[in-house]
Amino acid sequence: MNMDPKVSAKVYGRALRISTRHSIEICRALRGKNLQKAKAMLQDIAAGRASLDGKFYTNAVREMISLLHSAEANAKSKGLDVNKLIVMASATKGFTFSRPRSRRKLAGQTGRMTNVQIMLRVA
Repeated sequence: MNMDPKVSAKVYGRALRISTRHSIEICRALRGKNLQKAKAMLQDIAAGRASLDGKFYTNAVREMISLLHSAEANAKSKGLDVNKLIVMASATKGFTFSRPRSRRKLAGQTGRMTNVQIMLRVA
């Protein structure tokens, strides 16, 4: 996602320990929304007052809230009007790592990372 840096702010979450599939669903729901509405929606999901397709995506929602707050702070530092910001979000698969589960078992446990990019642009 390339945008004019004068009218946009972005934040990039690299190697987040959240589900890629859940992150993609949340980004799809956030895309094109006003920043205030997107934050309110994520707060409602985190509190259990609302859901996305009947699911709450607890860990991914917490990370997304954190990233949105960071993106908002970046926009404020650039002097952008926070009330007119539109959210553009995307999530991609990060790297995969494995670690041993125990000494006796040879099969390890696989961990997956997710990369999330959130851009705020002035409408």
